[in-house]
Amino acid sequence: MSWPDLEQPRSGPLAGVRILDLSRILAGPFATQVMADLGADVIKVERTGSGDETRRWGPPFAPSGDAAYFYACNRGRRSIELDLREAADREVVLALVEEADVLMENFLPGAMERMGLSDDVLLERNPRIVHGVISGYGHSSSRAAWPALDFLIQAHAGVLAVTGPDPDHGVKAGVPIADLSAGLFATIGILAELRRVEQTGVGGRVEVALAEACASLFTNQGMNYLIGGIEPRAMGNTHPNVAPYQVVRAGDKDLAIAASSEVQFQRLCAVVGRPEWITDERFAGNAARVANRGELEQMLEAVLSTRSAADWAVAFNEAGVAAAVINSVGEMFSDPDTEAGLLAVLEEPDGPVRQIRTPIRLGGVPLPLSGPTPRLGQHTDEIREAATAANTTGA
Repeated sequence: MSWPDLEQPRSGPLAGVRILDLSRILAGPFATQVMADLGADVIKVERTGSGDETRRWGPPFAPSGDAAYFYACNRGRRSIELDLREAADREVVLALVEEADVLMENFLPGAMERMGLSDDVLLERNPRIVHGVISGYGHSSSRAAWPALDFLIQAHAGVLAVTGPDPDHGVKAGVPIADLSAGLFATIGILAELRRVEQTGVGGRVEVALAEACASLFTNQGMNYLIGGIEPRAMGNTHPNVAPYQVVRAGDKDLAIAASSEVQFQRLCAVVGRPEWITDERFAGNAARVANRGELEQMLEAVLSTRSAADWAVAFNEAGVAAAVINSVGEMFSDPDTEAGLLAVLEEPDGPVRQIRTPIRLGGVPLPLSGPTPRLGQHTDEIREAATAANTTGA
């Protein structure tokens, strides 16, 4: 048997699914971490001597010496160091492919073929293998060979044109949405392909491009352009289609508020004690409120300045109007609901590390963390031994 057994069998809906992860940085490892938390057994292949680049993307660094960034998307897997330029190490990969359900990679186009790991070779070794591919622009794109990192993909996909205070100062999203969305779409595609393999017994390729994943997130903004010819632009914290749906200054800090229906606007007027706004022609209907957004914001701020943002958030939400205080990341992670539902402590060899759960609940229960984050090459000997023994037996 080329795939080494786990010391502790996994539980969860993907228990028994084996994933060979050749990907690095964020999108691919993020996808395989989601599947690991769902129960899959993941083996991560890392470059001999250096490993995944994100092990060095710090500060800060964990007690292990690896960067916090690496901990964001690499828990619950075993690590083997291999040099895929070497025939013997490529043979280890192919031995693992024989018993894997999924191979995930994000090499530049042509790299897998040059290493002798083309789709044909993978399917010859294992006709049921699902080949997950995450690329920058897509293998069929005219930009296929271009290097791609999240920031550049956001620029290419138009995100910088719609993010920030105004159209003249493009701003990237504060989190790597191109990588994360590509990882999520890849997960969905792989799970669908695994289902098809159950039905047909034949594996295949699942590809997601960062550029397409990121651009697909435009949803309403994209349809505003495709149907209405409206070029989306940066509007700060306002909404192109709804008002009030923005940040308004309260007595001590900013408050995010969204009244997205006539009923909610009427409730907002009741909470702030201004029922006359309901019949004011400037605000009679969403289209009028969008046209007169600036006046409405000034009038709201005059009222909201009398109380704290936290007080107003409670009053609005209890009346059925969505509102939230703008938290810092530290305040968000200190929130009792966040601590109870999203955060968990993972016991690592170098000490406990708080982690962010995969935000899926099954049967109302949060997913458990799949396991520790491996040191570089921590499981090389056991994995190589299993693969080599299988090859020897097969010979």
